[in-house]
Amino acid sequence: MPPPRLALVLGGARSGKSAFAARLAQRWGGPVLFVATATADDDEMRARIAAHRRERPSTWRTLETATRVGEQVKAAAHSGGTVLVDCLTLLVSNCLGALSDPEGADVTDRLDRTVDEEVRELLVATAAAEASCIVVSSEVGMGIVPDYPSGRVYRDALGRANQYLASQAENVYLMVAGIPVDIKALAAEARPDAPA
Repeated sequence: MPPPRLALVLGGARSGKSAFAARLAQRWGGPVLFVATATADDDEMRARIAAHRRERPSTWRTLETATRVGEQVKAAAHSGGTVLVDCLTLLVSNCLGALSDPEGADVTDRLDRTVDEEVRELLVATAAAEASCIVVSSEVGMGIVPDYPSGRVYRDALGRANQYLASQAENVYLMVAGIPVDIKALAAEARPDAPA
């Protein structure tokens, strides 16, 4: 059995991240555990969640959890399967919302610690289950700077989490208009010490 793999799928809104991640999970084979981090807080979100459910293969198991993803995956992942987390963007938002004082002076440190723990526990859980992992996340650093403090704290925390996952992943894809660009492979080619 090949060693578990880790892939990060990044992109903007409606860039095709989720669809590409689903195709990648199918290509990797084995049982798939789909980890949904969205919460149905309003009618629009409920409709989006329902649409995502209809699009998933019926053979996939779904785990819906807003936080503590690693703990849940540890209990549910199959050895040799694939865990598809969709998405880190909402997980970080959920972590921010769960803070007791999301506007406090130390909110950056508290959110960073919480998100760091979430990401590391997810990787530990998938490794323990010998499962491969695909994480979908938004690339939020290319837009305008949020004009409110919690928006900036959120953007920075997600950016740091994306960087950490990218450093650990074998494959990092950036989705542009539905087209996956393997940016980790491009980065390797661009290194000054890469063979000619």
